[in-house]
Amino acid sequence: MKNRIYSALILIFGASLITAQAQTNDPLQVQFGVKGGVNFSNMYTEDVDDDNMLTSFNAGLYVNIPVSSSLSIQPEFLYSRKGSELSYDNLFATGTAKFKLNYIEVPVLLKMNVTDNFNIHVGPYVAYLIDSQVTNESSEGTYDFESNFDNDDFNKFDAGLSAGIGFDFDSFGIGARYNYGLIAVGKERDFGGTTYTVPDGKNSNISIYFALKLN
Repeated sequence: MKNRIYSALILIFGASLITAQAQTNDPLQVQFGVKGGVNFSNMYTEDVDDDNMLTSFNAGLYVNIPVSSSLSIQPEFLYSRKGSELSYDNLFATGTAKFKLNYIEVPVLLKMNVTDNFNIHVGPYVAYLIDSQVTNESSEGTYDFESNFDNDDFNKFDAGLSAGIGFDFDSFGIGARYNYGLIAVGKERDFGGTTYTVPDGKNSNISIYFALKLN
């Protein structure tokens, strides 16, 4: 999985060198656009590893509001699927559970233009869970916990920090971003008189995106 992420980042840098061009737009013009890309998601805990990553997607709208020629504020409105693949191996069965969590996500980013084409962006995000899907592939066909999870078992709200890099050209942009969640994904559940948070991880997500300017 790491190799896939590194390869995608190399492609972004390569594209920036091949297609680099001077921007001709008014630097203080408010810009509107659409964007989308691929997510590499996980739920981080103390023992998390890349083998648990879930590949998914994001798509939505953005508006870039310049403060100066080198600084702007960029709110976004995104549909973003996050989650994780969790492997288990116990006395009853072995298998893999996939948690697919669909959010409406709103980052508000401070975008700093290092050069005409290269930017760094950072800021908070908030997200609302609109749907969840839990699937299970087990060595024992009768071992099925999918029906034990529904939307009420997950926290409706998520929030965290975003940071990334981007390359902007006349009519489009490309970039990569990391989202670090601060709220546990699952709620507390009782198992045999003991309370656990299931799933107990927090969202961790790498996004690689393509943006198209509309004005």
